[in-house]
Amino acid sequence: MKYNIFGNGKVAFGVVLLSFFVLLAVFGPWFTGSVLGLDARANDITAIAAPPSAEHPLGTTQFGQDVLAQVIEGARGSMFVGFLGATIGTTIAVLIGVPAGYFGGTTGNFLNFLTNLFLVMPVLPLIFVLAGYLQGTGLVMIAFIIGVFGWAGGARTLRAQAMSVSNRDFVQAMRMLGESDRRLIFTEVMPHLYGWIASMFLGGLIGAVMAEAGLAFLGVSDSSAISWGTMIQAAQQQSAVLRGLWWWFVPPGLCIALVGTAAALINFGVDELANPKLRSASRRVAKRTAAVQRAALVPEGV
Repeated sequence: MKYNIFGNGKVAFGVVLLSFFVLLAVFGPWFTGSVLGLDARANDITAIAAPPSAEHPLGTTQFGQDVLAQVIEGARGSMFVGFLGATIGTTIAVLIGVPAGYFGGTTGNFLNFLTNLFLVMPVLPLIFVLAGYLQGTGLVMIAFIIGVFGWAGGARTLRAQAMSVSNRDFVQAMRMLGESDRRLIFTEVMPHLYGWIASMFLGGLIGAVMAEAGLAFLGVSDSSAISWGTMIQAAQQQSAVLRGLWWWFVPPGLCIALVGTAAALINFGVDELANPKLRSASRRVAKRTAAVQRAALVPEGV
């Protein structure tokens, strides 16, 4: 049975919201410079820490920089780190987790040992140390570090799922008929893991965005790059919270929260469509809600 993914309200709203930020990251800087005539790095000495106004819709920073232009410019940096970090982490998880579950034996044990090694590593301190050592190398290196250290949990999940699928009767039968391992992995095992991989990518996306923001907040990032994390870090350094400059740190924090909300809604919606139990539960809730609404419209005593 086929299901319309975009017929689910959670998925549709999440896709629209996430697509907005993707388009903002791709075309936002052009729109800011060509249409609005704003520069994220320009300093307006006549408007220092100015509140939102017609000239500066989201106000300015302590240095006279337009917050709206920085939020739009920061979308490119944060979303770039998010997508690149999630792509790297998901790719490594697939390359290690799926063969570990399919082959088993010596190969599976070695890949499982490698996964467990990264699982027990103190990832956060290692990221801080490595990112601090490579400070100033740019957002590409930050995304690479986040992706390399963030794949182990997903690989563990994929290993368990690949092991379950590879032991099913249809896979065993095709293996006995002489089908190659490569064909079995890509045509028989992997299609059953697409939902898990998509969920892993979405989780890695928001995880990378938040990790970059955390690294930037702690000063372990490229200070010359503009991202939502560096905006929050600059606001913290200039005591924006204590000075009441809410327009400086609220917009980038809200953008991070909205990206996380979009990814979570897509994930929850896909789970409802892929998991029969969740799908049936959602239908029961919808029917009960409709029944309660109909009962509320019926006058008492009728």
